[in-house]
Amino acid sequence: MLESPFPEFDEMLIMIGEAGRRLSEIEASEGAAGNISVYIGWPVEPRRKFSVMETIDLPQPVPGLEGKTFLVSGSGRRLREIILDPVANLGCVVVQEGGLRASLYTASGRLFERLTSEFNSHLAVHYDQVLHSGTNFHALIHAQPPHLTYLSHIPRYRDSAYLNQHLLRWQPELIINLPEGIGPVPFHVPGSAELMADNIQALRRHRVVIWCKHGAMARSDVSVKRAADRIEYAEAAARYEYLNLVAGEPADGLAPGEIREICQAFGVQQTIF
Repeated sequence: MLESPFPEFDEMLIMIGEAGRRLSEIEASEGAAGNISVYIGWPVEPRRKFSVMETIDLPQPVPGLEGKTFLVSGSGRRLREIILDPVANLGCVVVQEGGLRASLYTASGRLFERLTSEFNSHLAVHYDQVLHSGTNFHALIHAQPPHLTYLSHIPRYRDSAYLNQHLLRWQPELIINLPEGIGPVPFHVPGSAELMADNIQALRRHRVVIWCKHGAMARSDVSVKRAADRIEYAEAAARYEYLNLVAGEPADGLAPGEIREICQAFGVQQTIF
């Protein structure tokens, strides 16, 4: 939840670009992989930046969000290039009366034909979070961090307890920033209704989830860059775990007692260790 004064529209466009660039720097968005969306719950005027308007059907009804705005990356766009020209790579979606359709505002020089194919999962999570928390801001990022995604191909890392006890042991910062841990979501076809449904449930309990054998999604009700940070923390944890596997597992990381001491010192509530 953000309080007034709210971020300027241009500022949000830049932050989305900066988040996309950072994901590319950590090799979490090869080619056109990955997508970003932001829910804005206060009035904005998109037409100064996005002058072309068309009406689209929403992938699911969102009654109660009439007049609310989403900034969404375009299908096939490279996250690393959003920063170069945000309005050409993003669409601005304003929900119409009834919550079934929306006005899609884009730039005259837009570089995509349609919004990301994962918009159904994005919209469903935004809607669920707004309904349950009443937040006026919500950012979502889907990326494909290589070490985190690789571990999800190993069956034991698809178990929530095993995954978190092994990944969150490598740095004190991990339990502080991911106190609920990372939630595994079983593999589903990208863009499917099954992925959408499981993703909603997992993101109610976690701020970062793994789409097993596919990638990850992170959320934040503070900023889009905070969501990118969470993917970076999760990927750093997975990289430590991967290095330990390659080395024959000689290291044991922080002991559960040490992690509990960290949590006590920093006031972190967690149930993993």
